[in-house]
Amino acid sequence: MIFRKKPKQRVEPRFADRPSKKAAADFAVTEDDRAAPPPKKRAKKTTARKAPAKSGPQRRSNKRSSKSKKQNRGRGLIGGLFYWSFILCIWGGIGVAGIFAYYGAQMPSASTWEIPDRPPNVKIVSVNGKLVANRGTTGGAAVGLHDMSPYIPQAIIAIEDRRYYSHFGFDPIGFGRAMMRNVMSGRLVQGGSTITQQLAKNLFLSPERTMGRKVQELVLALWLEQKYSKSQILEMYLNRVYFGSGSYGVEAASRRYFSKTARDVSLPEAALLAGLVKAPSRLSPAKNPQAAEERAQVVLSAMRAQGMVSDSEMTAALSGPTTKAAAYWTGSENYVADHVMDQVQALVGEIKQDVIVDTTVDLSLQKFGEEAIRELIAQNGEKSNVSQGALVSIDGTGAVRAMIGGYDYANSQFDRASEAKRQPGSSFKPFVFLAALENGMTPNSIRNDAPIKIGKWTPENYNGKYYGEVTLTTALSKSLNSVAAQLIMENGAGNVAKTAHRMGIASKLEANASLSLGTSEVTLLELTSAYTPFATGGYRAKPHMVQRITTMDGAILYEHIPQSARVISADVAGMMNAMMSQTVEKGTARGAKFDHPAAGKTGTSQSNRDAWFIGYTRNLTTGVWFGNDDGAPMKGITGGGLPVKAWHSFMVKAHEGVPVSDLPGYQPITIVPQQRPNDLMVQRPTAPVGNSNAASLEQQVLDNRVTASNPRPKVGVGENGTSNGKPRSLVDIILGR
Repeated sequence: MIFRKKPKQRVEPRFADRPSKKAAADFAVTEDDRAAPPPKKRAKKTTARKAPAKSGPQRRSNKRSSKSKKQNRGRGLIGGLFYWSFILCIWGGIGVAGIFAYYGAQMPSASTWEIPDRPPNVKIVSVNGKLVANRGTTGGAAVGLHDMSPYIPQAIIAIEDRRYYSHFGFDPIGFGRAMMRNVMSGRLVQGGSTITQQLAKNLFLSPERTMGRKVQELVLALWLEQKYSKSQILEMYLNRVYFGSGSYGVEAASRRYFSKTARDVSLPEAALLAGLVKAPSRLSPAKNPQAAEERAQVVLSAMRAQGMVSDSEMTAALSGPTTKAAAYWTGSENYVADHVMDQVQALVGEIKQDVIVDTTVDLSLQKFGEEAIRELIAQNGEKSNVSQGALVSIDGTGAVRAMIGGYDYANSQFDRASEAKRQPGSSFKPFVFLAALENGMTPNSIRNDAPIKIGKWTPENYNGKYYGEVTLTTALSKSLNSVAAQLIMENGAGNVAKTAHRMGIASKLEANASLSLGTSEVTLLELTSAYTPFATGGYRAKPHMVQRITTMDGAILYEHIPQSARVISADVAGMMNAMMSQTVEKGTARGAKFDHPAAGKTGTSQSNRDAWFIGYTRNLTTGVWFGNDDGAPMKGITGGGLPVKAWHSFMVKAHEGVPVSDLPGYQPITIVPQQRPNDLMVQRPTAPVGNSNAASLEQQVLDNRVTASNPRPKVGVGENGTSNGKPRSLVDIILGR
């Protein structure tokens, strides 16, 4: 029999939440005895009733616990906000530093930075030292901060940078205030740049609006503040900022809008200038005076708010008249300024600093000439179809005393006095007659005024009138075309062209027969200059307008040296004066006569397109032209009309208080016909007139009466007489065919 051992039974552990049937002390463990807490069990959905709300002390305890939890959450939110803000500031600073480092690395080394030279100004003054105009990029000279009206810097600071003297080149408060206004307005209404930043932009940077340019602007502003004082920065700014209408700096703007220096600018004018900086073109008083005035009132209010002006000063400024400015420079002196600028660089080379140009122009004479041209065009422009006029006046030294280049500089800046080339018509004839005198003829030489034909050309007298046998004096005073044509054929067109060039004509001249009637184009300036040897007794001086060029410190860069040369003999000059004085006394320019001995010649081009009168006294030679830019014919206007009237008006005023002087070598000639028409005798006046050249003039007239050596065409020019039945030409008659 085999006895088997009874197997032992396993004793399972008993958990506290599972009570065994046995209540005795069997082996047991609890949840706390586990090495790790058991995983949480998902709560099962039940439909059990909600436990009834607790009341009493327990409920109040729960409320305090809930409130404490909310406060803790609030403190945590604020703390987190400060924490993350701090973190963002750190990273933002790193980012800004990186941006500055990136764009700053693209700039040259700060050790090489320097203020660029201000564009030079050319100050042009009259012979009396009065300002004619400023020219150059800036349009005005630089002025010191203490040399300008104190209202100007005050107004600029009040409206552009009220914290200018307290910031370091960048104004965080002003920038934040500007950005806030922009955000509230939903658009850009105010900039945050300081005066220093604006100067940095104007000096070194392009006008584009980019992040890089803004960063560079700030870097440069900080550099400027470190290197220069506030006063120096403000002065540089005021002398470079743009005020519209081509005006850079307060001096140019003051001249442009108020016709005065920056020193004399008043409070309302300073407010207007300061207001222009925001939008120079849109707010310009030349274009929009109402907007300019409204902006000026804003500036005045800002000045009052900052205590820069008193209530009484502001009231007086607001009650003053509205500032008016011309839409453009209107005075004729601007033609002078433009002409001077064309010459300055040729005289001294490139201009690298401010200079002063002393000119020969007399502003009083300039005004007389401008008034003469404007009044006649205003009175006759529409009915006579004339829209432009020009005037040039030159003294015996070649100095240009007045030059009016057109009716109105504001409407057209083209200079018709020195640039426009037009046909001079009969005003060119004196050179034809001068060549004849130099070839042995005299004022008493006779030619037959009759219809002639030169090849296919048939010159006709004005109105078709012919006078038969006449002296050269009569032919010139009456401007007889047929006689002028005869003379150029006798003396040679090439010789006449050389004579005109010797006298001062610079333009190319076509050496043909029609040159005698002024068909080659010239400018008014050169034609007037070519008449001056008659007024000086035979001496020619090159016309000039620039007398001297100096720096602001007085160093002389250029000075005109007077030079003259004899181009015609004194006797011939005297004979020409005797002949051309008859044009004023009895000829086509009778309206030019006044209480000073004068001489000259009128001219009218074909179809009345150009009307001229060049006349002179011992003191001045003045030329006048009227016409249209497009060459349209005028209605009934000739050289003896508007040009003579303008010349007379100008010369009468120009000679007020000037002693009366005879023309050089002038000797009145009385012609008495003898038995033969070409045997003429000069009678001596009862009292000598003129200078010592009078006797030699008379002797030459007597010694050079018409002789066989100076043949004249016979009667019959243009009539049938040749063997082939064709009309005889001037050449046929001279050759005896």
